[in-house]
Amino acid sequence: MAIYEKSAAELSAMLDKKEISSAELTKEIFSRINAVEDKVCAYVTLDEENALAQAAEIDRRRAAGEKLSPIAGLPIGIKDNISTKGLRTTCSSRMLENYVPPFDASVMTKLRGAGAVITGKLNMDEFAMGSSTETSYFKKTRNPFDTERIPGGSSGGSAAAVAACEAVMALGSDTGGSIRQPASYCGTVGLKPTYGAVSRYGLVAFASSLDQIGPIARTVEDAAMLLSVICGHDKMDATSAYREYPDFAAQLNGNVSGLKIGIPDEYFGEGIDDEVRDAVMNAAAELEKNGAVLKRISLPSTDYALSSYYIISSAEASSNLARFDGVKYGYRAEEYDGLVDMYEKTRSQGFGAEVKRRIMLGTFVLSSGFFDAYYKKAKLLQRRISAEFTEAFKDVDVIAAPTVPSTAFKIGENMDDPLKMYATDICTVTVNIAGLPAISVPCARKSSQLPIGLQLIGGRFAEQTLLNTAYAYEKIIGGYCLPEL
Repeated sequence: MAIYEKSAAELSAMLDKKEISSAELTKEIFSRINAVEDKVCAYVTLDEENALAQAAEIDRRRAAGEKLSPIAGLPIGIKDNISTKGLRTTCSSRMLENYVPPFDASVMTKLRGAGAVITGKLNMDEFAMGSSTETSYFKKTRNPFDTERIPGGSSGGSAAAVAACEAVMALGSDTGGSIRQPASYCGTVGLKPTYGAVSRYGLVAFASSLDQIGPIARTVEDAAMLLSVICGHDKMDATSAYREYPDFAAQLNGNVSGLKIGIPDEYFGEGIDDEVRDAVMNAAAELEKNGAVLKRISLPSTDYALSSYYIISSAEASSNLARFDGVKYGYRAEEYDGLVDMYEKTRSQGFGAEVKRRIMLGTFVLSSGFFDAYYKKAKLLQRRISAEFTEAFKDVDVIAAPTVPSTAFKIGENMDDPLKMYATDICTVTVNIAGLPAISVPCARKSSQLPIGLQLIGGRFAEQTLLNTAYAYEKIIGGYCLPEL
């Protein structure tokens, strides 16, 4: 096994024992990037020189006998909507093509403080609006298991980089499934934390009430390690929860005896691929064999969740993206006649088709004639969906469901059908609407050898329960192989 194929936990132990240096590991990762990046197209910006300098500094500190974080010296990729001081942050948009932030996001401050080595910025759907990483202004990221297929989105670059061993771990953001969905498509582990568990300060906002930063990794233990570093209260984020968090990796035990797992009828009905349905049910059956108790439940408002999500997220996007007007920073049209014309041409040229579609939809549902008919009803439905989850968690500890209805589709297959593209989020959006944590863990391969993800959903701040359940399942099946590139 090549060094870059090892898990973060294995590499952390090797670094601690001085069996390998961070500089050697970082060079191996960049050699891997040079070998496969043309096929995968995961990165928007690479930062090799600074990464090697960071690695050398960690090696110096380790040699001096300093006690370091478990992630110290590990090369980690960052989704390109997370602000990185001095390193270009584009949101994969022409609007921010040359933007270099003067500050770090709070998660970056934590990563740097823990000694992470930052490899660069990872491709995504423009402003996180998409489900395939095809709306990026710069490139189309490809699925390492089949480079003719999409990696998912919007954190497609993050999932593809981890799957292709171009980073040991990565950060993504999840607004309606954008960590879990690409994790499922790329055969990685992706965790969306409870809303408020991880600071959003420095995350370029798409939909502020739904966005959440989280880890993408190759194993559950790796995801737990990274989550332990990035979670915690932040005074810079008014939505950040006042709460103490455990060392998630240290408390993994893999014991599911007596664990009550809910199987919601609405997540296994029409529109779910037969192989996906069977794989998820087989995964639940494996957990049952190891002591878990399965229980059929119902979440009746699920059928309306997708409509509610796209109304709320588009409304918030139209407000958040109003700041990109060509005045303060970012792209500005070269030729215009007056201020209004500059606004119009800058936004028309700077934003891609999907972003403009959602801005227009959001502006429409917030307009005086349609606010009550659409946005207000969507917010009421959000309350109902949250209440149904709260009721369900009185009887079960975890809910099991597919992460996505099918495996990865071919590049370009759904670009002309936005509604079909949006439908890929049907199993994930409810979690964001309710502000809950959820994790996607590989559970099978389709007959075409494409990965299938099992989604586990927990109550608020039940990340440890989710990680333990996913860890138990991972141990049962022995994990899944990496793609051949």
